[in-house]
Amino acid sequence: MALAARNLLKQTFCSTRYNLNRSRILTNSTVTTQTPEKHVTSPGDGSQLNPALNVAESGLVRAQSSIATMPIMLSREIQYPPLSRSAKVAWIESLAEIEAKNQGMIDLHPDIFATHPRLDILANNVYWQQTYRRISFAKTKTRAEVRGGGKKPWVQKGLGKARHGVTHGPRGPKSYFYMEEFYKRVLGLRVALSVKFAQDDLHIVDSLEIPSEEPEYLEALAQKRFWGVSVLFIDNTDLMPRNISIASSGLKSFNLMPVYGLNVYSMLKHETLVLTVAAVNKLEERLLFHMHRQEFRSPKYKLQS
Repeated sequence: MALAARNLLKQTFCSTRYNLNRSRILTNSTVTTQTPEKHVTSPGDGSQLNPALNVAESGLVRAQSSIATMPIMLSREIQYPPLSRSAKVAWIESLAEIEAKNQGMIDLHPDIFATHPRLDILANNVYWQQTYRRISFAKTKTRAEVRGGGKKPWVQKGLGKARHGVTHGPRGPKSYFYMEEFYKRVLGLRVALSVKFAQDDLHIVDSLEIPSEEPEYLEALAQKRFWGVSVLFIDNTDLMPRNISIASSGLKSFNLMPVYGLNVYSMLKHETLVLTVAAVNKLEERLLFHMHRQEFRSPKYKLQS
């Protein structure tokens, strides 16, 4: 996308310069062939002798103004660059106005934002997040609390029935806590980010600064940019700007989260994910580090230094 924009701008600028030089050559040749009397009767600096000169000069001015207002390309040094795929490109937006205005472009690592979608990994992460915090409070009386003795319901042998002793139920609260495999959690974050980016539900902003602390501003901004009814804002720090903190506190479906708390369940729960540039840098740094760390790999898969 960035290369196509650069080529289009270069072609426009070069063609404008060519037309301007050509019109100036034609103008000079026309002036030299005309008589001095005809040349004196034309007012001004001679630009009205050839109307193409005005058109070319105005085209050059427009090209120069477009160069001045062209979004800035934010190229970053990508760690662990892939060998077979190029970096993804995304627009950098701003929350300063309700209308969407692109501030620049940013390169994204394809291993983080263009991973092959794995629905099984997403399902495992969502099930883990919903289960590991569950505690069952079902309780029955213990053997010491039950009235009467612990007599067997029937004899051990001779009746053709299964062996039964004194039946006992749950003893108390039961925890279902367990930890999902580490690299499945890392892959789940990569898949969720890639799915959001592929569906155009991931947006990158320069910062979370907004000019108003009214909740109506966030609602109008999300409606104008087609962000849906729920938005998750992610920043590099847990100290969020004042205006967006007050504005989102009155909206149940607009939430703020630091980058270290980002998880698969929260990303899938919200329709739109908004990341700051600082959050993107931190996410790529941590995920790429865990993808290429060597200490937990078996010896045959470790990279030889």
